[in-house]
Amino acid sequence: MKKLFVPFLLLLVLVISACGNQAEENDNSSEAPKEEETPTTITYESETGPVEVPADPQRVILLSGFTGNVLDLGVNVVGVDVWSKNNPTFAEELKDVEEVSDENLEKIIELEPDLIIGLSNIKNLEKLKEIAPTVTYTWGKVDYLTQHIEIGKLLNKEKEAQSWVDDFTKRVEAAGEEIRAKIGEDATVSVMESYGKDVYVFGENWARGTEIIYQGMKLKMPEKVKEVALEAGYYALSAEVIPEYAGDYVILSKYSDADTSFQETETYKNIPAVKNNQVFEMPGEGASFSDPVTLEKQLEFIKTSFLGN
Repeated sequence: MKKLFVPFLLLLVLVISACGNQAEENDNSSEAPKEEETPTTITYESETGPVEVPADPQRVILLSGFTGNVLDLGVNVVGVDVWSKNNPTFAEELKDVEEVSDENLEKIIELEPDLIIGLSNIKNLEKLKEIAPTVTYTWGKVDYLTQHIEIGKLLNKEKEAQSWVDDFTKRVEAAGEEIRAKIGEDATVSVMESYGKDVYVFGENWARGTEIIYQGMKLKMPEKVKEVALEAGYYALSAEVIPEYAGDYVILSKYSDADTSFQETETYKNIPAVKNNQVFEMPGEGASFSDPVTLEKQLEFIKTSFLGN
């Protein structure tokens, strides 16, 4: 009888242990973490307050530039302003993209955007907000690099935007050191533009390569240009006074249909930068943008112009 009792007791212990293990497994399985669903929207802190926008926008409309920022971050664009559409820099990327304006609401509705981006002075803002989440920026409120990071935040691609800014800043600084070593620390550079019948000179934050030359590369601006354009951003010149604002080097942005007869005058030809072949001409079309796509193109132009490589 004792011999039977011991195996029976052992069997009972094994059964109870097995049941306990099974219960523990069931408990553990019930506590297995569930996969979190990816949010479909994010909250972007805009100038005017929080805006709920798509976490992964697929159909963006741009009403006031910023096109190169969005393209650089790999986000699909379905509609752009006339300046972007006619910008040769974006010709390939925008060949199948519609031209739109803040006044053509029907066209915007047809394009079914999930995000609209524009400047703070666009028309029909409240109506646009009814069509899709709309975010606006005040031109010049932040610098060109911060602007790209802000658009990165808006598109849920802040990391990518920051990465480009960090890399671009280093490359511009390195190129600036190389250029200053070649032309001298005291050499001055003017950025001018021939547009229509007018000639302009620019400050340090008015596109045409000014951000790269003055802010990034630390090249010197002529004192005369500082007086009239540093704060205002730009200043219109008459042909007779161009020599007063021309630095040792001149970047000249020229529109294809501009009146460039001033270049045939003796006044212009006698400018030291002209006589020394230190005027570098670039197309005016597209030069008025300061997005990553344009800036990369301008950086290569500036390096080639000054360094020849």
